[in-house]
Amino acid sequence: MSEPKTGRGALATGGVAAILASTCCLGPLVLVALGFSGAWIGNLTVLEPYRPIFIGTALVALFFAYRRIFHPVQACKPGEVCAVPQVRGSYKLIFWIVAALVLVALAFPFVVPFFY
Repeated sequence: MSEPKTGRGALATGGVAAILASTCCLGPLVLVALGFSGAWIGNLTVLEPYRPIFIGTALVALFFAYRRIFHPVQACKPGEVCAVPQVRGSYKLIFWIVAALVLVALAFPFVVPFFY
């Protein structure tokens, strides 16, 4: 029995990698903006050296998710999940949300100096 080719795993990997990539820089700023404070927020910068790895992982995962999600419907058999229009639409929406997260992780270090 083969696994359906939906792109769910690649999409989830891309989302987690995008969140981890922005944790070092965007995380402390968001926490301070929400009113959280403490010396422990500085510990989030420990992940900063791994940021390129997380971003690379997110981009590779998004590439594979794009190939799975945006392939022609004719490649799906009628009973598979990828042939259902509602599922395809929700995966496309989630894909663009994850892509926006990756874009924020990429652009954040270049945009932050304008706010300080």
